[in-house]
Amino acid sequence: MSSTTQHTPATTEGIDPWSHLDEAGTGLNVNDFLTTMLSQLVTALRSSVTEPYATQFDLTVPEWRILALLAHGEPMSFAELVKQSTSDKALVSRTLRLLEDRGLVTLESEGTTPRKRLSCKISDAGAALHAQVIPLARRGQASVIRLLTPEERLGLYTGLRKLHGICTGAGKE
Repeated sequence: MSSTTQHTPATTEGIDPWSHLDEAGTGLNVNDFLTTMLSQLVTALRSSVTEPYATQFDLTVPEWRILALLAHGEPMSFAELVKQSTSDKALVSRTLRLLEDRGLVTLESEGTTPRKRLSCKISDAGAALHAQVIPLARRGQASVIRLLTPEERLGLYTGLRKLHGICTGAGKE
């Protein structure tokens, strides 16, 4: 991404539609919804930042996400992996099976009941691959983050963390 990339506001007045937002969201159009903007940004970042380095190592974006989540070495339950990956169960299940077939993760059923808990862990080969990819991932993420001024970075990071805490219940007292 170029540091000369400029953002054109969605509003015709050239001002942000959020600064004087009332409780009813008067005048807010769908292109200014936080969910729309974040979704569009995630899609753009996935294709311009994540896909190039994932593809370089013969990984899909979901495979990279799962590998990165398991890279800390501690086994993770399937349910926790679904939650942290923000993907649906079917995608996580398919992705885990593909990674297992490649020897990048190990999957173990725990318990004796019909609803066994699946424990997922990165393999030595998966950890070695992660060690190769993570420097490129960090560099790609940093290149985008560094397009913002330090003040913008702080505001965006703080705001996103605050909203995440509120929306997930982590910010409640």
